[in-house]
Amino acid sequence: MLHHKDITGLEIEEKLIIAAKQHPNIEILENHLAIEIITQHHLGIEVSRRTPDITCYGAYVYNPNTNKVQTILSRITMMCTGGIGTVYGNTTNPTIATGDGIAMVYRAKGAVNGMEFVQFHPTSLYNPKESPSFLITEALRGAGAILKDENGVEFMSKYDKRGSLAPRDIVARAIDNEMKQKGCDHVYLDATHISKTEIFNHFPNIYAKCLSIGVDITKDMIPVVPAAHYSCGGIKVDEWGESSIINLFSSGECASTGLHGANRLASNSLLEALVFSHRACLKAVERFKDIDFCDDVPEWNTEGTVLNEEMVLITQSRKELQTIMCNYVGIVRSNVRLQRAFDRLEILYRETEDLYKKSILIPEICELRNMINIGYLIIKHAMNRHESRGLHYSLDYQGHRDESQSTHDLL
Repeated sequence: MLHHKDITGLEIEEKLIIAAKQHPNIEILENHLAIEIITQHHLGIEVSRRTPDITCYGAYVYNPNTNKVQTILSRITMMCTGGIGTVYGNTTNPTIATGDGIAMVYRAKGAVNGMEFVQFHPTSLYNPKESPSFLITEALRGAGAILKDENGVEFMSKYDKRGSLAPRDIVARAIDNEMKQKGCDHVYLDATHISKTEIFNHFPNIYAKCLSIGVDITKDMIPVVPAAHYSCGGIKVDEWGESSIINLFSSGECASTGLHGANRLASNSLLEALVFSHRACLKAVERFKDIDFCDDVPEWNTEGTVLNEEMVLITQSRKELQTIMCNYVGIVRSNVRLQRAFDRLEILYRETEDLYKKSILIPEICELRNMINIGYLIIKHAMNRHESRGLHYSLDYQGHRDESQSTHDLL
């Protein structure tokens, strides 16, 4: 594992962006949005999930400078579109984590698996005015911080002998239970007994963030609440990062590498992002010269579409989706909750698809469509898993393990 204070990801990303911008052969199209990956389907050839040779030829991409969709052909396409957190209302993910890559690959009939395994980080900063939620790293618990209820009483020992050092899923369920039992909006993380030297040296950003809302973590307990964090599932890839679609690779949060199983460990994201990206690069370079561009791809068809000025239709559907997912497909699930979520999501799906087909494209409608696809996948995979395992916890299958079933069965 690599560490840089409490902003490891930011540090790595900034260095990579600098290197990419300095490379003479890399062109970065900022704020562009991929709409669909291009396959035989766009050439008029029927494609199904059983088609063995689905091939990616590039992508249709929305250009914000022209408000038009342009065609970008490629020999090798890499999907690294991030997470799915905004499907839930309360998330640590950035607002652009709308599951675009996973949704595009699913619509292109590519293999997607493990979507029922959504991790809820137990300790995001409770600050209802802010979105996304600020993450209070579990390294703070590793340093000795203790979870307490509204009366300042430690409660994790009731749920697990490891107390506040129990795995994320156990801690998140415990906090969720405490909040529901006591009718409170959050619990507390007490770091007041940790030395100021350690706080300032290892957690300077957490200290500064909490101080900005009036919480001095050297003196005050931190209000925390679980929030949708990361997913174990996504675009199914092999050990080289290649998906089931030929010439389409994926890595990072949108990929399902198998490294996480049904739960996630801290810093496994570095392995999934950096190592698999490197391996995908090696495989792509090896194959690159043997691939030709597909010159038969048609331009994006906008015939019959009109500009839809009712943005409320999109924003309201987005809120409805997030409410459905939080209430019925969250930390604790049940067959009744999942069925109710499925039925309500089906209505949103039909309404959104109808709006999508009639409207001139804007990013908001595309992201909503992707989010609904992701919600469907999470619900459907959860309904198919008749057990509680890892991050999928069902009241109907408490303590039940179906050892004959693996995440790879659920495509």
